Amino acid sequence: MSHPTTPDQATASFAPADLYAEIQQFYARQMGLLDDGRPDDWADTFTTDAVFAEASRLAEPLRGREVIRASSRARQERLDADKIDFRHWLGMLDVRPQDDGSVRTRAYALAMRTPRGGQLEIFASVVCHDHLVRVNGAWQVRQRDLTHDGSARD
Repeated sequence: MSHPTTPDQATASFAPADLYAEIQQFYARQMGLLDDGRPDDWADTFTTDAVFAEASRLAEPLRGREVIRASSRARQERLDADKIDFRHWLGMLDVRPQDDGSVRTRAYALAMRTPRGGQLEIFASVVCHDHLVRVNGAWQVRQRDLTHDGSARD
């Protein structure tokens, strides 16, 4: 699968420093909401018509903010019931401004879980491709594609 932020576009210009920092802050806030057990606030960082694709875990992409919200709530309920702390770490962020004012991003993400009183476990290592748009002055995810390391690729 080819994404707009894959290395074949390495000659494209870099994002200005202020935009890059703004996108880093967006992700720090977004992942913090999820990791702090706030699935409703996390879902609000997606557009109303967002698509969330995670081929190795989901048979079909999640379509629409409310479907994403319901899935996130169910996940949080499972984590709470199992007494598991979950954390995300994003790095190697590549930000590519688009002509329409949106941005395409590519980042590596580690998902980690720790049973309360137990040992940290790296649950997944993924590549995250996002299409971010501004809605009322704030960044939101229009599309997210996650590819788990070790999963089949197109």
